Amino acid sequence: MILFVIWNLYQKEAMVFIDKPGIVTERILLLGRRESCVYLLKGKDEYALIGGGMAYIVPEILDQLRTYDIDEEKISRIIILHSHFDHCGIVEFFKKRWPWAGVTASARARELLEMPKVIETIARLNRSMTLHYGREKQAESLGLDINRITVEQTVGDGDILRCGDLDMRILEVPGHSSCSIAVYVPAEKALFASDAGGIPFGDRIFTAANSNFDLYQQSLQKMMQYPVEVYLAEHYGAVTGEDGRVFLKKSAAAARETRSLIEASYARTGDAQKSADEVTDLLMAEAPEDFLPREVIAMVAGQMLRFIARSAGKVEG
Repeated sequence: MILFVIWNLYQKEAMVFIDKPGIVTERILLLGRRESCVYLLKGKDEYALIGGGMAYIVPEILDQLRTYDIDEEKISRIIILHSHFDHCGIVEFFKKRWPWAGVTASARARELLEMPKVIETIARLNRSMTLHYGREKQAESLGLDINRITVEQTVGDGDILRCGDLDMRILEVPGHSSCSIAVYVPAEKALFASDAGGIPFGDRIFTAANSNFDLYQQSLQKMMQYPVEVYLAEHYGAVTGEDGRVFLKKSAAAARETRSLIEASYARTGDAQKSADEVTDLLMAEAPEDFLPREVIAMVAGQMLRFIARSAGKVEG
């Protein structure tokens, strides 16, 4: 049970998540669903949608915008924190609904989203999740097929965006993906990190060092330099107060533990794919019921194992 420890990290220090749509702070609203959520940041007379979610959550978001009486004309920006399929699935729909809202992401994300194969993969996996949740008819009636995701403004490390009376500081945080950014809002001490800070689930944090484990750990250390009291993930919600303050510290510890366990598995098997399969099986056996699909976990495990193998000098590329 090489990865059982991963799921049981910090079990004695359970975090309390805000994982239902609704108010996180007076300025931040959680939208979507527990397993796939985005956030509305409310500045004075101007709002920003942070995160891109999956296509099947659009019906909930539309209902939530009505429930919370959101003036959609104030939504001036949609920020994609990275270009993975589960973090940009709603962007095309809402860009059509809000043509005045600028779509913002990193330069690397724009580069990736301009590739037809990337868009094809995003569309295919979003269709798969729509089928999984039995939402084909809603998707058809709303027109949720993904054909193009156009990034209109690129941002980089240290850039400051305005959202009414609020500043949004951009942090480049590669490691989970090569295109990952986070948004820090000083006035709220709020950090929107998407998967770059790990994927939380209750008292557990899943290390998602898909792209580069070294950079992933460095990005965690970088984000830890900021005073955070509200930590907002795009899977399973947000934490505030003391839980928000310690989240990144816990995630960094989980990453160290995960890396040592994966390295031990690879040292034993000498086969990246065999270790990846082993890791996937163990993660799925221990994962909560509504955790990420096996296909996604297998992809993450495979990417992490290949990085470890390359670091050990046994795999090229």
